[in-house]
Amino acid sequence: MQSEPKLESSSQPPNIEFKVALLIIVMVMLMLGSLVYVMYARGVFESTQRVVLIADDSEGVIVGMDLTFSGFPIGRVQRVELSDEGKARIIIEVAREDAKWLRTSSVFTMERSMVGSTHLHVYSGVLADPPLPDGAVRAVLIGDAAAEIPQLVNTVRGLVENLQNMTKPDSSLNMSLGNLQTVTQNLTGPYGALSVVLGSEAHAKKVISTLDESKAAMIQVNTILGEVRTSLKGVDAVLVEAQAVGANARVATTDLAALREQVEMNLHKVEHLVDEINRKWPLARDTEIKLP
Repeated sequence: MQSEPKLESSSQPPNIEFKVALLIIVMVMLMLGSLVYVMYARGVFESTQRVVLIADDSEGVIVGMDLTFSGFPIGRVQRVELSDEGKARIIIEVAREDAKWLRTSSVFTMERSMVGSTHLHVYSGVLADPPLPDGAVRAVLIGDAAAEIPQLVNTVRGLVENLQNMTKPDSSLNMSLGNLQTVTQNLTGPYGALSVVLGSEAHAKKVISTLDESKAAMIQVNTILGEVRTSLKGVDAVLVEAQAVGANARVATTDLAALREQVEMNLHKVEHLVDEINRKWPLARDTEIKLP
């Protein structure tokens, strides 16, 4: 009997199970390495300091958001929760090496722009202040650009209303400008600043007329005093003749001399008064009075 040929069974390559298991292990290690690297890059293994920020709301704040100082990220938001008082508690982890920028006087802000995301910032004006302790709770100042739009619109509306009130025909500004124009016209008028001081050209004209009359009166006073000077010269002549009469008339002459001295004293007083008037006279030119 002929023996039937044996069918060769297909066999798998040796150690295939080992290679598959090794590939799986390598993939798992790569995934774990990537995860560890990401965690390291995110600062999970770094020593951190916690800061708790209190805000009215946490709109726009997400886990992983950076806390920046001078434009550099120094911390990240780890958790956002609601407090018993209805406030938002934003828990931030700051690396120990970057915690040196946090001081007791530091100010934390949350800025919300009309277009874009929310940003958390910290400002430390005095770095010589004591460091901010771990777990410190601070209130955050919120700057919302969209919330300021209604206030800005109200301010602009108020400015426009004030401008309209200022430009009305009966406004104080227009009245002041009108008065200034009148003053300018008076200054360029025939009576100049005198009409501005007195209020009208008519009053200024009256004052000028009065001054002219006073000047004429002073001229008359000078004329009268000149006549008095001439009379005194005649008195001097009479005294000379009287002294020549003789010894018997000496007493009478002495009396006349005393009288003349008294008259001269009075005239000197008048001359002094006229000099004072000339000195204080605003429009005086040549009003000097001379007495003997």
